[in-house]
Amino acid sequence: MNDLKARTVRGGLARLLGQAASFPLRLVSIAILARLLNPDDFGLLAMVTAVTGVYGLFASAGLSSATVQKEIVTDAQVSTLFWINIGIGILLALFCMLSAPVLVAFYHEPRLFWVTIALASVFLLNAAGVQHYALLQRELRYVALTTIETLSQAAGIVVGIAMAFAGFSYWSLVGMTLVSTAIGTVCLWLTAAWVPGRPRQGVGTGTMLRFGGTMTLNGLVVYVGYNFEKVLLGRFWGADALGIYGRAYQLISIPNENFNAAIGGLAFSALSRLQQDPVRWRSYFLKGYSLMASFTIPITIFCALFSDDIVLVVLGAKWEEAAIVFRLLSPTLLVYGMINPLGWLLFSTGRQGRSLATALVLAPLVITGYLVGLPYGPSGVAFAYSAVMTLWLIPHIVWCLHGTTISPWDLLSTTGRPLASGIVAGGAALLAQLYFAKQGYPFFRLLFSGCIMVGVYYSMLLLVMGQRAFYVELLAAMRRPTSLEGSP
Repeated sequence: MNDLKARTVRGGLARLLGQAASFPLRLVSIAILARLLNPDDFGLLAMVTAVTGVYGLFASAGLSSATVQKEIVTDAQVSTLFWINIGIGILLALFCMLSAPVLVAFYHEPRLFWVTIALASVFLLNAAGVQHYALLQRELRYVALTTIETLSQAAGIVVGIAMAFAGFSYWSLVGMTLVSTAIGTVCLWLTAAWVPGRPRQGVGTGTMLRFGGTMTLNGLVVYVGYNFEKVLLGRFWGADALGIYGRAYQLISIPNENFNAAIGGLAFSALSRLQQDPVRWRSYFLKGYSLMASFTIPITIFCALFSDDIVLVVLGAKWEEAAIVFRLLSPTLLVYGMINPLGWLLFSTGRQGRSLATALVLAPLVITGYLVGLPYGPSGVAFAYSAVMTLWLIPHIVWCLHGTTISPWDLLSTTGRPLASGIVAGGAALLAQLYFAKQGYPFFRLLFSGCIMVGVYYSMLLLVMGQRAFYVELLAAMRRPTSLEGSP
């Protein structure tokens, strides 16, 4: 516990570096596959995963988070949870296969049958690595986790692109998923070097199962709320429309997914270790929130201002229709950047019930928005989604913070400076492009605008807004010698 701060900061650095590698990998794969495949191919896979993704929520059953959150955990408990995960994985694989004819009938698309059958194995593969991942996460071994995630992602991308070049169309997306999952699980076993024992009764897993059950139900409600529009678009507008919406959705989601992957798991692990130290817990949370906001805000503004060029550069000319969807979805990037960290707060302090309550309110609101926007196609759904999430932001923050040592004003003070800096930087980048880069290649226009925005933003944030000391402290913590891979 004595070197928790240094280990947390260094773990965060490892995650940020890993996501820095993951970000271009994902962009390159999206760019290449968008040019090799058609919207219809992406739409077909999205039709399946929008539904079977619900099963994936049960693969871990929230038991990885239960292992991380619990202050003291025994080998017998983790072994028992491992076999519970395996049993759930087998059941989910069977359910997925049984869903194949149902999906074919629902979407009126026969090609979905064998895609669904093939993806069934993902559930068992994922289940086999849940507790190994949790053990590494619990020990803050984020250098190892980052390496595993980057390696498995890169392997999947290579296989997917190779299959696309070979003319396997939508099967290349299936192959990419299967290879990435399999390699990730194998690497987790080799790295954790933990072999599960036999399952046992009466080892104190009851509270962990209840925690995991609440986490799973929360994840289920959130997943349905955030993915139901894909089912609606696939059913009523077809694979092409869903492919366009899905590519724009994935592209706008990459920054938040990367930052949450870099900071979220680490923050949850560290905050869980500080449950009995409220002063340090509060300090850690606010610093993590500030870091998240300082990255998310400028990216949101950049995406909203330069969506046409972003889509043209990343996806190509045939995806022009996705640009408007991308722009309409850009507010959600900021909203998620502000509400996702509240999950660290709730879960690390055992308030998972409140998280579930907020999800049960939000999901019907979002689904109602989808239904209102559905007659207007992908653009209508994107606008309704962003509008509902934006209106929900303040009530969500107030609800989550009620009764904690964090106030809404604390969050406002941490986001106010990055927001002001982002607005000034966005205005400067837009003016610079209007006056100096009206013509030319989209890539160079984006590069020019991005450089202007980054320069102005960090000049404002570090110098004008007085945030230099915060980042100097982070850099100093990174330089302190400590064991990264030791036990907590």
